[in-house]
Amino acid sequence: MISQISGWSWRQGVADLTVGENKMTNMGVSVVVVMLVSYWFLVVGKRLWRSNDGESRLPPGPRGLPLLGNLLTLEPGLHEYFAKLSKIHGPIVKLQLGRMRVIVLNSSSLAKEVLRDQDANFSDRDTPVAALAFTYGGKDIAWSHTDQEWRKLRRILIQELLSNTSLDSSYYTLRRPEVRRLVKDVYGMINTPVNVGEQVFAATLNMVLNMLWGGTIQGEDRVRVQTEFRQLVNEMIELSLKPNVSDFFPVLTRFDLQGIEKKAKKILLEMDRIFNCVIDEHLNLDFKSNAHKLRSTEDFLQFLLKLTEKHDLKTRVTMTQLKALLL
Repeated sequence: MISQISGWSWRQGVADLTVGENKMTNMGVSVVVVMLVSYWFLVVGKRLWRSNDGESRLPPGPRGLPLLGNLLTLEPGLHEYFAKLSKIHGPIVKLQLGRMRVIVLNSSSLAKEVLRDQDANFSDRDTPVAALAFTYGGKDIAWSHTDQEWRKLRRILIQELLSNTSLDSSYYTLRRPEVRRLVKDVYGMINTPVNVGEQVFAATLNMVLNMLWGGTIQGEDRVRVQTEFRQLVNEMIELSLKPNVSDFFPVLTRFDLQGIEKKAKKILLEMDRIFNCVIDEHLNLDFKSNAHKLRSTEDFLQFLLKLTEKHDLKTRVTMTQLKALLL
């Protein structure tokens, strides 16, 4: 009897201990679950609050569809479409184009503030796939990030190509002859339709090319190179204006669904071939010969080639940067 009572007491104690352990385990699990749920609500709620706070500080704009945003509501005449939006939402309008958020300014004063007064704050932006391919991976001034290299290239461009001294010195030797040639060509088209825009674009491009590499190439080769370059520039502009789904949804960039990146790289190869041809001709010139004496001014390419030979990284430019500056 005593052994039975002792056995029963032992089993009862074990059972009570097991029940106690189960209660402790259940309580521990409950505490862990409560902590995890609380942490989840805390993190998610904080993110949602930040998201809502960020959205509330954005400019107003039309509502868009999930994932697509306002892509399907865009109209062919963008300037007219933006004017309509400004009447509804004000001078600053937000558009969501896929994953790309676009801020539209419909005021000259706002454009001045963003592009000139606060250009350092607004200079960085998403680079289109085509522009990235055209500029050797964003090595030019327009699409590179505002770092030390960008400031160096900007200083070179402003001081050497766009300075008053450079523009004044190139007037009689480079620009005036091209304007006279334009007037002569248009005058020779009497009684025939004249595409003024095409003629002015060709003359302007020729003036820019003359300032870039001057008289490096002469005669028929000069006409051929400038014609090829002008055609490539037209193709580049046309390709850049095409909407690219990879710009709106970066996750699709690797697939190049429209083949825009492939076409852009093909155009860049042709551009690169022309640049190499002009650079080789420039390097092969004997600056002590009569060919150099014909140069009354130093062209931009000649100046850049000197910078590629410098050892100081603050003033030295690479050959890739040189070509990107010529674009």
